[in-house]
Amino acid sequence: MTTTDLTTRAPSGAPDDSALQRAAKDHLWMHFSRQSVLEEHGVPIIVRGEGHRIWDSRGRSYIDGLSGLFVVAAGHGRRRLAEVAARQAEQLAFFPIWSYAHPKAIELAERLAHHAPGDLNRVFFSTGGGEAVETAFKLAKHFWKLQGRPTKHKVISRAVAYHGTPQGALAITGIPAMKEMFEPVTPGGFRVPNTNVYRAAEMGAPTDDLEAFGLWAADRIEQMIQFEGPETVAAVFLEPVQNSGGCFPPPPGYFSRVREICDRYDVLLVADEVITGFGRIGDMFASTTYGFVPDMITCAKAMTSGYSPIGATIVSERVYEPFAHGTTAFYHGYTFGGHPVSSAVALENLDIFDEEDLTGNVKRNSPAFRATLEKLLDLPIVGDVRGDGYFFGIELVKDKATRETFDDAESERLLRGFLSGALFEAGLYCRADDRGDPVIQLAPPLTIGQPEFDEIEQILRGVLSEAWTKL
Repeated sequence: MTTTDLTTRAPSGAPDDSALQRAAKDHLWMHFSRQSVLEEHGVPIIVRGEGHRIWDSRGRSYIDGLSGLFVVAAGHGRRRLAEVAARQAEQLAFFPIWSYAHPKAIELAERLAHHAPGDLNRVFFSTGGGEAVETAFKLAKHFWKLQGRPTKHKVISRAVAYHGTPQGALAITGIPAMKEMFEPVTPGGFRVPNTNVYRAAEMGAPTDDLEAFGLWAADRIEQMIQFEGPETVAAVFLEPVQNSGGCFPPPPGYFSRVREICDRYDVLLVADEVITGFGRIGDMFASTTYGFVPDMITCAKAMTSGYSPIGATIVSERVYEPFAHGTTAFYHGYTFGGHPVSSAVALENLDIFDEEDLTGNVKRNSPAFRATLEKLLDLPIVGDVRGDGYFFGIELVKDKATRETFDDAESERLLRGFLSGALFEAGLYCRADDRGDPVIQLAPPLTIGQPEFDEIEQILRGVLSEAWTKL
């Protein structure tokens, strides 16, 4: 065992970067990351945040164009959130909600039920999004068994969709490369086409009518239910705006048709709002934005703006009802689910949303954000700008006329060999991703406006223009 003195400070007062880099190289195993990059080049170390900006251990400042990881909706450096966490920790730092309760979990459950659409009134807490999805998967299977229909255990989700990494959630995730090393995963996950209208022709879908495309995509869900047998399908899991692949919003009519299909075949509809929940699309839940009522909502990330971890599965009265009687219990839970400190922080965070009208800010400014990003369509490397709210993807192409994409080797050189590092060095933290076709993803804090949109566009323009010259 080795130890490193991390108390050494650079002249600026920040922790000494070289000591941190040595300790990271010796001991830190990062998530979703190639450790070889850390071993060879070190890692950016973020030490401070304020508003929409972050600072690294070298003292450099960056726009947080991804809200950390779709999380810091209210922005960095909110002292009141830190203070409420400290006060709650002094009063009651921890107690489980296993056959007991505490005030903050109760208050937060009531608050979430108030914001959820329809009769989604029951809240099952977890500590993150993957756990919330895992909860919904298990709950769907348990629900149908209680209905005397134990063969309903399969789940349907969309191609390239990400729904988490626990074994159950991984079965719902539609990214083969993320699952191959962990096979066999939980059985029962089946995939249908997503709503990537930019690639509609490649899927054999309508290309000249958005509503027709949406109905086509929804009908693929019906086709899959029929093929597998309605008596075997428990639930459909959909993000209101699909994240992985680069921000696919739903075409007009899509979710109303999906709701009809699920009702027709007696299948539960789960809205995975781990990213889209809490203002990202302009309402507290994007299910409200798109006018449908799911049977369950999974949420996490921006519930506390990242100041403390928490997740939740919000459930309709129909799904909850068989658990309300007799000796029935849902044998599932997490030690830190509904944690007192996290619940208190979430309540305060939602107060900030109300006081500063953050959802209103998104609704008012989203068209301007889109228009600013669409200026980039004059670049030969930019094929599509898509998304909604404060959640946009920019798809990169080799040929705008044919929409030809990059092969795996080219994507590797473009994204990891150049763009990820170049964007960060230019002052923008965002995501360069190729789970699907190569994209740049943006999901900034909900507090920003036109000056920040312009700054983001200018950084992207410079780096993407340079990237084109390197192809």
